[in-house]
Amino acid sequence: MDLSLFDYTLPKSLIAQEPSEKRSDARLLVYNRKNGMISHAQFKDIGDFLPKNVQFFRNQVSVLKARLFGKRKTGGLVECLLLNPAEDSNTWWCLIKPGKKTLNARYFFDENHYEANVLDTNINGEYKVRFNLFHENNVYDLANKLGKMPLPPYIQREKKDIRDKLDSERYQTVYADDNKPFAAAAPTAGLHFTNELIEKLKAEGHDFLDLSLNVGIGTFRPIQVDAIENHKIHRESFEIPPATIKALQPKGSKLRVAVGTTSVRSLESFYAHLSKNSDTLEQFFDKPYSASTDLYIYPPAKFLGVDAMITNFHLPRSSLLCLVSAFLEPDTTHGVELLKKLYNLAIKNNYRFYSYGDAMLIL
Repeated sequence: MDLSLFDYTLPKSLIAQEPSEKRSDARLLVYNRKNGMISHAQFKDIGDFLPKNVQFFRNQVSVLKARLFGKRKTGGLVECLLLNPAEDSNTWWCLIKPGKKTLNARYFFDENHYEANVLDTNINGEYKVRFNLFHENNVYDLANKLGKMPLPPYIQREKKDIRDKLDSERYQTVYADDNKPFAAAAPTAGLHFTNELIEKLKAEGHDFLDLSLNVGIGTFRPIQVDAIENHKIHRESFEIPPATIKALQPKGSKLRVAVGTTSVRSLESFYAHLSKNSDTLEQFFDKPYSASTDLYIYPPAKFLGVDAMITNFHLPRSSLLCLVSAFLEPDTTHGVELLKKLYNLAIKNNYRFYSYGDAMLIL
């Protein structure tokens, strides 16, 4: 399929620069695949569209304050985005701006906190950086003290911005677990849940089941090949704990709602493993299923484990847009035109797009 099919024009004014005042006040576009019905609501009313005894699968990863600032010996400013540890807790793969100048200098620093040596680079434009810390025990502690949230580039912020505190709170789900592997980006579909809404849904008989997928920076990288089938997706580690696996029922007995594309990819990767290896759920009742996945979902795809999904509105020409179009009409390529119809409707109705934007529920 040609990449141009997954393009659309979005007015800049609809790119959300801040979250809604209250998480669950975000708008919700609901599409029912069985009858084609489209509804408009607020996220706090999501329960009105669900059958009884739904299982929500949510990504518990925590977002690290991964944006650090320093300077070169010349005084030039350096921005460093932590991606993942390379060898130990003080050597990391990073994105650096300006990359070439900093690589040539091989060094940047914050005079009160660290010196950083740039050791190497790779074909993905990432840099291996070794941090020598003055006070903190490791880079995690350094990031928590000095770092800023790794907001995507379409959310505009100054180096010192009065919204930093807001971002620290709101670019994180209320159920994020600091003990899980950190993520370079938030699982944004989950940003709309409040603790009050979760408790309300639980009281109505719905279950919340946890998993974790370490969201990588590749989430923001557009597809750069003409045929979407030739795209290679980034690999991310994920884990599904025994409690979640034990709760999985035979498909069709309870509606499985994936909260976001990361939960979709985790569950579909797990079920693909079961299918390929003839494994059973019972084999993972006493230990978590831990793996990495580069599962790339695009039309025409089949879905083995997910019945419904919550998702935000995604960037044009992205792998996330391919996934959503595949989910709209599995086993066919017809979801592409349906996706355009729904996105055009959202634009016409001034829905807010991308990470801090509104949500869709696809049933």
